[in-house]
Amino acid sequence: MPDVRPPKRETVARILDYLPYGHVSEAITSYQKRPLVQAVGEGNFVLMEMTPKEGVVPTVGQRVNLTARDVIERVNRRISYSDLTNSAKLELGYEIQKIVLDNEERFIRYFNEAGPITTRMHGLELLPGIGKKLMWAILNERKKGPFRSFKDLSERVKGLHNPEKLIAKRIEEELMDDRIKYRVFTAEPKEPKPVEARRRP
Repeated sequence: MPDVRPPKRETVARILDYLPYGHVSEAITSYQKRPLVQAVGEGNFVLMEMTPKEGVVPTVGQRVNLTARDVIERVNRRISYSDLTNSAKLELGYEIQKIVLDNEERFIRYFNEAGPITTRMHGLELLPGIGKKLMWAILNERKKGPFRSFKDLSERVKGLHNPEKLIAKRIEEELMDDRIKYRVFTAEPKEPKPVEARRRP
């Protein structure tokens, strides 16, 4: 399968939620809490929790440069889908789709280069809504020449609408399931820290 994941660390992220008083569940008084931001990276769709620069209030959907330090003071940790707030989960799908559309050339490669995974399954079938019929239609059409854009793909393959949404949906599925079998667009999930064995008295 074509690897459309950049080999570098995340440098740009999109804000999913802004928590002015941090996590509600934290057992400290509100005036001691620092604001937090939840975001998704544009490269490998890494989910992150960050501290904004003092006096800066990031907005949902805002693109932030993680190396400039003008909006984000530091990246605190990598988080999983289950760590996202409800608002961040609702925003995630929209932001992923924007990233896909803004990087169309990168993601159209998947339709042009995806190959078989096993003798019975093709990489194109990992995308939601693509079965054997659409898969063969894509393969037959791309023999005539590579797809130049999502619009070109939709016009040439009948029955395939909004391919960017299929890519975005697959990305979201990979983020939601740490144990998904085939990971195409997202970084491998962070390994959980081993639980130390309890010492006997």
